Parts: sequence; structure tokens; C-alpha cells
Amino acid sequence: MRAARFHEYGGAESLVIEQAPEPHPGLGEIRVRVAAASINPIDWKLRSGALHQLIPLELPAVPGRDAAGVVDEIGDGVQGVSIGDRVFGLGGVTGATAELVVLSAWAHAPDTWSDEQAAGAGLASVTAMRGLNALGPLAGRTLLVEGAAGGVGSAAVEIAVAQGVGTVIGTASERNHEFLTSLGAVPTTYGPGLAQRLTTLAPHGVDIVLDTAASGSLDDLVAITGDPTRVATVADHAGGQRLGTHVVNADNDSTLLSAAAELGRQGRYSPRIEQTYPLERIADAHAHAERGRTRGKIVICI
Repeated sequence: MRAARFHEYGGAESLVIEQAPEPHPGLGEIRVRVAAASINPIDWKLRSGALHQLIPLELPAVPGRDAAGVVDEIGDGVQGVSIGDRVFGLGGVTGATAELVVLSAWAHAPDTWSDEQAAGAGLASVTAMRGLNALGPLAGRTLLVEGAAGGVGSAAVEIAVAQGVGTVIGTASERNHEFLTSLGAVPTTYGPGLAQRLTTLAPHGVDIVLDTAASGSLDDLVAITGDPTRVATVADHAGGQRLGTHVVNADNDSTLLSAAAELGRQGRYSPRIEQTYPLERIADAHAHAERGRTRGKIVICI
């Protein structure tokens, strides 16, 4: 099969397109013929070697954790899915940016989503939902999403609105404020003076905060709520542990993927795609993602 791989840690230019061995599903897994795969921060952090001590890889490695496509092989113990079904989901920390990938968590993709949207929904929706769930009930509460224009942040805004949040305020650069409004958020800029801006936007205060940005603002976000247990971070694990906030990891959870898909069928969650790239331009896509400040997801079309 054709796949993107890197043979050594380094920059985006280390990615090459070449033939790689086909994977096969094990117990409780499925194999998917990939239509599209998304790029997440962990992908370029693994490729660069920044996470080498925490997550050592066997090289060469295929980047990518989530993908969408059609099931073409089913492992033992799997029920509820058939060859030819269109699904999206999550595999290991690597392996998705290839013609074939093994998934251990998945859901049927809604007809309302394109392949690119389905590919962008996997890790983003699970991460957003786990972060929101850590904060408790949303109804009637004022939620602040730090980094609301990115892949996880934009998913969190739309899902929170679908779950009946009272008000959601999202931080982003000014160029993304119209985008946040389209998602259902009240936009504001991030950085110095945020607490003062929130006094105007939320005169009764901010109840809960979801940090998706790892921008060094976690101390300020805790101060805004006055209680670290009213803050969850999916991005700044060290800061969250130091301050006592909820620290959220994205598990391969088919239940959450199915919940995201159902919101998609209802027209209440539509994964936002900033740009798509063909597999041959994966180096450009990684470089784009690494620059940050994206509006939604960057997706590779296989």
C-alpha cells in the first residue's frame, strides 16, 4: 500500500510517500480503506521527535491517528459493522495517513458529512467531548473555550451548543471571530486583558473553562473561574497537574464517536475543515499544521 512515512525524526521534509506493509486487524479491530485522514498536533510532535521520550516509535512510522473510509477487513469479535460500511474513527498513535489503516474505535459516518469532515471528526470530537464531560452539566452555564477556532476548539463550541450550554465564549485571533460566531460562540481575543473583556461579555462571570490551546494561559483561566476544578485542559497537561485542573486525554472511545455522529445526522455538528491536501503534499500539510492558528482541521485526501 502507499503511505506517508518518516524514517528518522525531523522536520516536515522528512516525510516521504512510499510502499509500506499492509496492516491487518486484530481482535476487536477493523481495517479501513482510507478516503481521508486528518492531521493533529500529536502527529507533527511525534514526527519531530519532541515526544520521543514519552512515546518512542518504531521507525519508519506512518503518521496519523484518525481517518475515514470504507471497511474492507474485520477482526475477530467485532459486531455491528460490515464490509463496505463507511466509518470514521481512531487507531494507534500512528498509521492513518495510508491507503489502509486499522481502527480500534469507530462509528458509522453520517451521510451529512463528506469524507474529509468524517476524517476530521475522530480525535477532535472525542477530545472535545471528554473535556466538556469533565466540566459537568452545561445547561444554563457560561463556558469559555480557549483556542476555539482550532480543530478541538471548534468541535467543542458546536457540541456544547448542541448540548444546551447557556452561553459559550470563544477566544481566537480577530480574523476568526466571524467563524466563531457561525459556530454559535461569542468571540473575543485571547491574551492580556482577557479577564477585563470577559467582565463585559459575561457580567455574571464565567462558570467553566475548556483550554484547547496550551498557550500558557492556564493560570489566568483558573483565576477567571476562581476554582481549578472548573477548568479542564486537553492541551497543557503539565500546567493542569500543577494547578489542579481537570487534565483530559483522548481515549479511543466508540461511544463518544457514535454520539458525535448522531449530532452530525441531526445537523448539529459539522466538522470544520480549513484545508485539504493530497497525500503527495503531506509535508506541506504538516508544515501548515505546525504553524498553528488553524480554523478547523487540516485533512489529507488519500
